[in-house]
Amino acid sequence: MTADCSAVGVDIPLGLPAGAAPRACDVECARRLGRARSSVFPAPPRAVLAAATPEAARAVARRLTGRAISLQTFHIGPKIRDWDAVRALPGGLVEVHPEVSLRALAPDVAFAPKKTARGLGQRIAVISRWIDPAAALGDLPSGARLDDVLDALAAAWSAQRWAHGVAEELGAGEVDDRGRPMRVVV
Repeated sequence: MTADCSAVGVDIPLGLPAGAAPRACDVECARRLGRARSSVFPAPPRAVLAAATPEAARAVARRLTGRAISLQTFHIGPKIRDWDAVRALPGGLVEVHPEVSLRALAPDVAFAPKKTARGLGQRIAVISRWIDPAAALGDLPSGARLDDVLDALAAAWSAQRWAHGVAEELGAGEVDDRGRPMRVVV
C-alpha cells in the first residue's frame, strides 16, 4: 500500500533511547503541545519493551530511567518492537507526532481533545487546509476510528513535507545505539 510513496509517516518511535535521558524530540514535542503534552508518550529504552507485564515494564523503566512508563506506553510496546525488529528501515520512513503536526498545520487553533465532537470537527477543518476531507474520509474500511484516521492524515501531511524537503526535524542529529534517528518530523 505504501510501496510507491516518497515518504511514510509513522506515529511510533523508530529510534530508542539507551539510558535515563529522554529523547530530545519527545521533550520538544511535549513543549510544543503545552497543556496537551500528555499525548506524548516518551519512547522507552529497548529493554523496557521486553517486559511481559505492565508491572515488569514499569520496574525496568524505573531502574533505567528513574521513571515508570504509562499503561498506554506498555500497550504500544508490541508495535514499537515490530518496527525495532526491522533490520533496515525503508528510505522515506519518518517518525511523526500527529498532534504536533496538526498544530503546525494550524497554529491558530486551540484544539479540544481529539475524542470530543469539537476536537474531531476542528481536526477535520484543519485537514481541509491541506486536502479534501470528504474525499479522504469517504471510503474508510469498516471499523476505522475517526480520530485514528485523522491522526493518519496528519502523519501523511508531515511525511509529504519530508518528501518535499520542507519538514522540520525535532531532535535532528540525535541517533540511538543502533544508528537510527531519534527525531520527529513535522
